[in-house]
Amino acid sequence: MGRLDDRIAIVTGGNVGLGAAYSRVLAAEGATVIVADIADAPSESPASLVVQADISEENEVAGIIDTVIDQFGKIDIVVNNAAVYSTLDSVDVTDIDVDLWDRVMAVNVRGSFLMAKHAAIHMKARKYGKVINIASGVAYKGMPRLVHYATSKSAILGLTRSLARELGQWNICVNTLAPGLILSDSITANEEHIAEFRESVLAGRSIKRDGYPDDLIGALIFLASAESDFMSGQTIAVDGGSINT
Repeated sequence: MGRLDDRIAIVTGGNVGLGAAYSRVLAAEGATVIVADIADAPSESPASLVVQADISEENEVAGIIDTVIDQFGKIDIVVNNAAVYSTLDSVDVTDIDVDLWDRVMAVNVRGSFLMAKHAAIHMKARKYGKVINIASGVAYKGMPRLVHYATSKSAILGLTRSLARELGQWNICVNTLAPGLILSDSITANEEHIAEFRESVLAGRSIKRDGYPDDLIGALIFLASAESDFMSGQTIAVDGGSINT
């Protein structure tokens, strides 16, 4: 028996990087996983369904939710993982292009809001749901030369707290998972990020080693399962002890 048997879970950005790890472990624990991603699915995906969509567009988010309800009848878990990050170049704030700023906010913030907005309709009807937003330790510490990304992840903390207070009366738990720098395949492909940030990140950790996708699995399953049914509006940081929430 898995801890997520009979649960229907949507993972945004679930085809690559950390999202692929989240999809894999949710499926391993018994959940039926639906991946919503703008990227193509890998040849071996743990998802029962992959919907290609841009979560920054409300009509596409509504289509994701309608497809899941039509095929599976309910939504138990939403993991708001999709974000613009690994492809970003580090850049001085004076050189951040406004269009890029808006794109980061559209995907990282508006996308999470839209997924919660449309999923909550069905969660409220069943008086049950788990929304797991993905933030980052940079929301607490700040991040020079990635001001657009750090700002978007700070907004996720406010989104989580506000949704938790609004939706709790329907037994919907909304929490945040905040990873530190995790060496997923998406991040290691950006050599600039590794070169610029890895050394300082390791220096600030209590546990002096790199983080990997498997380090996040325990916290994710806890937030997705009945084990966290009396917990909402909280942030779990999994970053080697870099920040204290």
